[in-house]
Amino acid sequence: MAPFHFLDTDACALRPARAAMAILLLSSVCLTVLALPGAARAQAVEEDAGDADLAGPQDPTAGPMSPQAAGAAAAAVPATGGVAPATDDADITGAIGDDAVVGGGLLRDQDLIRSNLRETSVDGLRSALADDDDVPGTPLGTFTLKPSIGQTVNSETTRSGDSRERRTYTETGLKGTLTSDWSRHQLSITGEGYWQRNLSGTGETKPRADIDAALRLDISRDTIATLRAGYSFDREDATDPNAIDGAETQAGVNQYSLGAGIEHDFGILRGSAKVDVNRLTYSDVDLSSGTALSQKDRNRDVGTLTTRIGYELSPALIPFIEASIGRGIYELRTDSLGYSRSYKTYSGRAGVEADLGEKLKGELALGYNTYRFNDARLKTLNGATIDGLVNWSPQRGTDVSTGLSTTLEPSTTSGESGALAYTLSSRVTHELRSALVARLSNSLTFRNYPSGSVSSDTKVWLTGAGLTYDINRYLALTGDVSYERTTPDRGQATSVARIGVGLTLRR
Repeated sequence: MAPFHFLDTDACALRPARAAMAILLLSSVCLTVLALPGAARAQAVEEDAGDADLAGPQDPTAGPMSPQAAGAAAAAVPATGGVAPATDDADITGAIGDDAVVGGGLLRDQDLIRSNLRETSVDGLRSALADDDDVPGTPLGTFTLKPSIGQTVNSETTRSGDSRERRTYTETGLKGTLTSDWSRHQLSITGEGYWQRNLSGTGETKPRADIDAALRLDISRDTIATLRAGYSFDREDATDPNAIDGAETQAGVNQYSLGAGIEHDFGILRGSAKVDVNRLTYSDVDLSSGTALSQKDRNRDVGTLTTRIGYELSPALIPFIEASIGRGIYELRTDSLGYSRSYKTYSGRAGVEADLGEKLKGELALGYNTYRFNDARLKTLNGATIDGLVNWSPQRGTDVSTGLSTTLEPSTTSGESGALAYTLSSRVTHELRSALVARLSNSLTFRNYPSGSVSSDTKVWLTGAGLTYDINRYLALTGDVSYERTTPDRGQATSVARIGVGLTLRR
């Protein structure tokens, strides 16, 4: 943390006469503050900091206080009556969040919390580390735009059994957020896209894109409605359970999403309901023989209705129960193997929300989920679920985000229903200096198939570390390393090691 300065450089540059005046006025303010009760003292200081003329006794011969001296006096008076404030925004540029470093995409949240495409999020919760907080952005009418562009050079080595594949590639990334500044309601649009180009070696490139829009409608003091829409594109990894062996290029996954929800405060009870609709489409797989394998039989639409009711023990602690029902309908009535894979899903959860301010907030829920397929030959998937996200800041400059998720991964193997995947992920950012931020990430995924399945249970472990150095407020130098290992109970293990450096320009 940068040292706290009681006087800024402009105040120190005052001529001796003005400096003497500032000292005299500062003494008057201190005497006034000490005479106030604790609760009124903070309010008085806050008001004094915004006025050119302090409210306390002043030297009758002195003129109006200069803005520089007023700022120095406000900084010198402790806001809590004992200890100087711990924040100094003028000296600290702030930690860069998970995705703020565009192009350094080795350690994205999405990579850490899934080994295949997620069908739904965990109640829309986001890691607090994903915020790009310190860049002022560009005003566009009643909106603020925060764009950034990044370029990295990366090296990747993939090992599977005795085979090894290397490539060196560049990755270009664009990211932006557009947020409204309205007195009521709020519209927020976030988007990012990454493109890769191989410089040497072999290995498929993995472009990806994501755009989301959310409109919050403040209907009344106790009622809030939300409308959401989004699109994302990603390419399946060779280690994904539905990947095609020996393919030159795996399937690209397009996901379109729409959602609507409403929340109402009934006093000590809080109720909410939401509807989410997702459409997933898969591109053809390019085989090494030069032919293409259609993945159209995997295209599907998934709809889910979720209701929740919570009991407010206190503003910071709300236990809740939740129930949901969903339906997944495949575009083709039967797939290429003759199975009807459309399904219904039922789930129930109980958990607790906690909001202890900036230090600790999040939720955790336990439940049970059932997936019932139309085809009687496919086993019903049942399993306990655990979902949640907790953001914790043990000290200023250190942020910890821990996530738990349970998802369904439908299978394309003959006679297989799919797997329940349980993922534990964590990410820590720590401000080593005002312009230097360190990051550490880990995730562990257990992919469990029903007993008697042909497919093998699998563990996926991903770990990584990175540094971000803010050359200035708008330009950052990044470095990242990561290691991913996929270990099936039967078959060969696969490991992927990556290292990259890059620059990010943000506005």
